[in-house]
Amino acid sequence: MKISILTLFPEMFTGPFDSSIIKRARENKLVDIKFINIRSFGIGKHKQVDDTTYGGGNGMVLRVDVLQKAIEKSKIKKLGKSEQKIILLGAHGKTFNQSLAENFSKLKHLIIICGHYEGFDERIKKFIDEEISIGDFIVTGGEIPAMLITDSVSRLVKGVIREGSAESESFSPYLEYPQYTKPISYKSLSVPKILLSGNHAKIKDWREEQSLKTTAKLRPDLLKKIKKD
Repeated sequence: MKISILTLFPEMFTGPFDSSIIKRARENKLVDIKFINIRSFGIGKHKQVDDTTYGGGNGMVLRVDVLQKAIEKSKIKKLGKSEQKIILLGAHGKTFNQSLAENFSKLKHLIIICGHYEGFDERIKKFIDEEISIGDFIVTGGEIPAMLITDSVSRLVKGVIREGSAESESFSPYLEYPQYTKPISYKSLSVPKILLSGNHAKIKDWREEQSLKTTAKLRPDLLKKIKKD
């Protein structure tokens, strides 16, 4: 899978993808992550990428012509709509979740556009497939959200992590059950006896029960969503 990240600050990505699981995925050529500097497509000798807003207002807005050129340069021309998707990171977008991560991981190419300054010229939305938000809060730019999405999607690509691991993790569809390791007892806190029993059927039942209880306590909204579905 290829992930292209369109950004004004490619240097921000130095480090996050150079260790652990994502590093191995890149080394094993399971995931190809490229950074495209939007400023390379800027206007004039100063490579201008933004301008003041029509109608007045504070701040600068990223130009549609600059962004559209960057998008076109990033596309893999031979790929169809079902194989390649262009997402814009913005506050108006659909909230990113595990289901979207799974859908994106099945693509051959994902293009992620990082916003900055006061946002985008609205017309850029005619040249993308989807707008995505990572939550109801404000960040300086789209670079950190892009890192989160790239990590979440990459680890779901076949071969990146041990088969079966991703399916057993949180939000699939409940929160994960509590886990324990050595020592068996620490400051009067002990590992539940069921986990030491060796009875795998009962352990499985206990974990499912704990997962449900944890979800009901911490994220009851997930249970409501499951019931609706």
